[in-house]
Amino acid sequence: MIVLDASVLIAYLDGDDNHHVAAETLLAGAVDDDIGANSLTLAEVLVAPVRDGLLATAQTAFRDLELVELPFPAATAVRLAQLRVSTGLKMPDCCVLLAALEAQATVASFDNRLGQAAQDHHLPVLSG
Repeated sequence: MIVLDASVLIAYLDGDDNHHVAAETLLAGAVDDDIGANSLTLAEVLVAPVRDGLLATAQTAFRDLELVELPFPAATAVRLAQLRVSTGLKMPDCCVLLAALEAQATVASFDNRLGQAAQDHHLPVLSG
């Protein structure tokens, strides 16, 4: 399982994003892996498509990727608070990290701080 953060998904959806090619390459290399994203991550990524009237396009892209929405696990509030304190990451990044920890998954991110936190928790990282 590979857990994607918002930076990868936003770059994948936006052909003008600086990381678009890296996101496409990363996801093309993950064809044999399950990929997922936390519910909050997906909501964060969908803001621009909703605002721009492109929700259906984004949802189709997610379906084509076979992207799985990863729900929050039990006792989420406490675990997220603990991750926030121990890592110093912002809450959306803590949601990505928690999803990856729950699945013992690889984290895919273009955010160096999130990547380092994942490595500190002994999770593999893909950063394009």
